[in-house]
Amino acid sequence: MLFDFDMIQRVYQQLPERVNQARKVLNRPMTLAEKILYAHLYPGQEIREFQRGKDYVEFAPDRVAMQDATAQMALLQFMLAGKSKVAVPSTVHCDHLILAKNGAEQDLEEALGRNKEVYDFLSSVSNKYGIGFWKPGAGIIHQVVLENYAFPGGMMIGTDSHTPNAGGLGMIAIGVGGADAVDVMTGMAWELLFPKLIGVKLTGKLNGWASPKDVILKVAGILTVKGGTNAIIEYFGEGADSLSCTGKATICNMGAEVGATTSVFAYDHRMRAYLEATGRKEVADLAESIKEYLRPDAEVYENPEKYYDQVIEINLSELEPHINGPFTPDLAWPLSKFAEAVEKNNWPDKLEVGLIGSCTNSSYEDLTRAASVAKQAKEKKLKVQAEFTVTPGSEMVRYTAERDGLLDEFEAIGGVVLANACGPCIGQWQRHNNPDRPNSIMTSFNRNFAKRNDGNPKTHAFVASPEIVTAFAIAGSLKFNPMTDTLLNEEGKEVKLDEPKGIELPEKGFDVKDNGYVAPAEDGSQVEVKVNPQSERLQLLTPFPAWEGADLKGLKLLIKAKGKCTTDHISMAGPWLKYRGHLDNISNNLLIGAVNAFNGETNKVKNQLTGEYDEVPKVARAYKAAGIGSVVVGDENYGEGSSREHAAMEPRHLGVRAVIVKSFARIHETNLKKQGMLALTFANPADYDKVQEDDTIDILGLESFAPGKPLTVVLHHKDGSTDEIKVNHSYNEAQFEWFKAGSALNLIRQQSNA
Repeated sequence: MLFDFDMIQRVYQQLPERVNQARKVLNRPMTLAEKILYAHLYPGQEIREFQRGKDYVEFAPDRVAMQDATAQMALLQFMLAGKSKVAVPSTVHCDHLILAKNGAEQDLEEALGRNKEVYDFLSSVSNKYGIGFWKPGAGIIHQVVLENYAFPGGMMIGTDSHTPNAGGLGMIAIGVGGADAVDVMTGMAWELLFPKLIGVKLTGKLNGWASPKDVILKVAGILTVKGGTNAIIEYFGEGADSLSCTGKATICNMGAEVGATTSVFAYDHRMRAYLEATGRKEVADLAESIKEYLRPDAEVYENPEKYYDQVIEINLSELEPHINGPFTPDLAWPLSKFAEAVEKNNWPDKLEVGLIGSCTNSSYEDLTRAASVAKQAKEKKLKVQAEFTVTPGSEMVRYTAERDGLLDEFEAIGGVVLANACGPCIGQWQRHNNPDRPNSIMTSFNRNFAKRNDGNPKTHAFVASPEIVTAFAIAGSLKFNPMTDTLLNEEGKEVKLDEPKGIELPEKGFDVKDNGYVAPAEDGSQVEVKVNPQSERLQLLTPFPAWEGADLKGLKLLIKAKGKCTTDHISMAGPWLKYRGHLDNISNNLLIGAVNAFNGETNKVKNQLTGEYDEVPKVARAYKAAGIGSVVVGDENYGEGSSREHAAMEPRHLGVRAVIVKSFARIHETNLKKQGMLALTFANPADYDKVQEDDTIDILGLESFAPGKPLTVVLHHKDGSTDEIKVNHSYNEAQFEWFKAGSALNLIRQQSNA
């Protein structure tokens, strides 16, 4: 099935002229990222040399993708905008709400019953507003996008932080919050801080146990979880061209773990082969006809340091398999050093569960490499010593893998095939044995924050390639090295696993009976979207109030969060996913995972009105009921992790007026701005220490709010003393209008009604 070909033709017709126009203005060679960005400037946006990391620029993305958990709030917001149809091709993918428990068939059946209300809402809204709908079981959003929608040189946004997966097909694909998606779906300009550029030069060729996953695991170790913030990572070199399209996608997917705006590879023969294999020869032909515009200019290859802000070089021929973790995706260990790290850090040696799949590693090629390890284990009379689960990325991958006998290989050694969904990767996992003690699991997923997969803070989660995870599940020990060690089989013989073998694209081609796609009505004007007022899972939105027009005074400190505070800490997933369409109900998880700097505990903060300690959401509601605004204070890289828009909407709903931190993760900072809140950073990070538990807070200077002009925060302490500190912000004129209107959505509605 070929989707949106007319749109793709238009992009390719315009792209060369737009790139040439930009090159004339810049008067220099261009990187691939620059070509795509300049080709997607919003009409009326001036063409000039934008300052990387400083200038906000307006873009016109080609399409929008939403997964079911985030689509609920995005579409509830879109319904407030007063539009009859989405302005660009858009899709909804039902992949987040399926609980992994017993296996694909039973888990999917239970999800259809448990989530019927949400699925009916999403399908009816999609039908009404011209949005493509992918049913539960159709697959994981990013794999389905790669198979059906991504195209070289295109630009898309998605309401999931791993949207950059489409960079594996040469697309600038960026994870955003639902309010950003609403901008694009309503035809408005989409604003982005013009990113810095990190070039990763790949030389050589992968061999043995090394895989594309190991490229990004190594890069994560180099850049850390915030080293890519406000930057696009562009991979280039002969090593890049040697990687499969889905391997490239894996690398781009996990760029989110280093905070990158997105990641991208240049168009090449591997992308052409993937497009053709997935039924898009017409797109491949168009890309081939302008391929020089879908790669960096030759001078960039010759002298990369001149065109990128930072250059990293990795020799794939020398790259060793990596295992990252625990508790953070940037703690990178070469396989040869991993057993030593396990011993030194006293991590639980026994591997209890191995999990392969997720949006990061669930392609056909991924499954073949892991299945080749499983097959030889069967032949060598080995069985898995840990629980072992397999998640195909899409129904097309699953159907083709089943036809080719790959799933049989996993099941033969004790593996359980789960539904084509996110499952354990996002905490949708009812773990059979979830011990209340330190324990270890290994996954081919992308994130491994504490409690991320199974809700257990004592679970040490490690991230590796599917084939490495499979080998470790067979061994059952973290001290095993499949490259050097032997295992004792059922006959008592010492056997060694051979190197994995992968098949890039199925020899008999891809196949599927029902890919799970439902096209929207040609005219949705008569389609009715029903939301039960008594529903616990869906709630129509009420616009947030506009700014009062004065400085904010008398605010109470809600929480001073200490250390890592990701969107999982601010708005937990797992069991809370069912409330993603009900703002008031899901707000009961606000900051319940954040550590209170004053007592070292979670979900226990002081209510200044009573002097007693209570749960964060209850204290926030108490302040709101009393007509008092509140403030959240945080540490470095506040809001890293998933694009979770609820992490911005919940504090706004419960009366938080400002979030003041040492530094923000990019998407979360934008999400806060979109919801009409103040996202502020300490001018002097040491001022974080001046904030006391009983503080009442004033934020001054709002009446002369202007780009680059700091605000003043006055901390009124309980003993009567005060501290006056400066805070910075990154608001531009347009974003200040969001704040004044009460939210970006309020501004859209005002403009639509004007």
